[in-house]
Amino acid sequence: MGRFDELETFVQVVESGSFTAAAERLSVAKSAVSRRIADLEGRLGVQLFRRTTRRLNLTDTGRGFHERAVRILADLEEAEQAVSKAHRTLRGTLRVAAPLTFGVRHLGPAIRDFATRHPEVIFDIDFNDRQVDLIQEGVDVAVRIARLEDSTLVARRLAPVRLAVVASPAFVQHHGRPGSPADLAALDCLSYSLSPDPTVWRYRAPDGSEGGVRIRSRLAANNGDFLCAAAIAGQGVLLSPTFIVYRALADGRLVSLLADHEWSDVAAYAVYPRTRHLSVRVRAFVDFLAERFAGVPYWDRDTSVA
Repeated sequence: MGRFDELETFVQVVESGSFTAAAERLSVAKSAVSRRIADLEGRLGVQLFRRTTRRLNLTDTGRGFHERAVRILADLEEAEQAVSKAHRTLRGTLRVAAPLTFGVRHLGPAIRDFATRHPEVIFDIDFNDRQVDLIQEGVDVAVRIARLEDSTLVARRLAPVRLAVVASPAFVQHHGRPGSPADLAALDCLSYSLSPDPTVWRYRAPDGSEGGVRIRSRLAANNGDFLCAAAIAGQGVLLSPTFIVYRALADGRLVSLLADHEWSDVAAYAVYPRTRHLSVRVRAFVDFLAERFAGVPYWDRDTSVA
């Protein structure tokens, strides 16, 4: 077995946390992973892992060797990608994570266009509203809808994300139109369960003051499309990103409420691990997304929420 395979296997074991997970990522048997690590340790004459029945930890020697191994593999990939770039060819696998609704509706078409432009790039996509651990799960780049805190990840802003308070015309006709955020507390509301605080909707009033209203959640779910359908069916008031409800607003299935208030200061970001070398294909993909979503997002161009 070559040194490259041993290094690659070692790094995968460290990043995935187990021989089994590394074997799945490398598409080899677990026994092959064990053999490669044993061969590597035997050739180096050191113990790289401290094995217990429950955990696999790096020794101090293993930790230092991991840092060097990552740099070596990154240098090799950069050299290969530089040659490919010179011939205008991107190749290899891009592991991407994105929220389900935004991913399917808006990122999906972008991925298809990028794949058409670069046919030798292979996509492995995880559409899921949970926040994945990029390092542990081997994800190259993730799209996140959030107010980003300080992080070890690098973030590239792609687009602003506005939230709108919406309801069906029938719901408004039956319950009346709220005149202030406080009025929402008396109405049936639909809440996104993965929000930091699903039952508190925060806003900035036209005079610049900020506040929050605690809503009565009649229905909670972790999927924006489901909540949008419930709002259209008259089940309650919904606070939703406009990239989900823009079509329903445009065709009148939903109407906007309290549109003179601002309901978010979040954005869509592409995030990726902070490494010494950024893969050429990751950089190209992030640049492509930034250009694709530049300016006013298309879902806000023709839809008034006033």
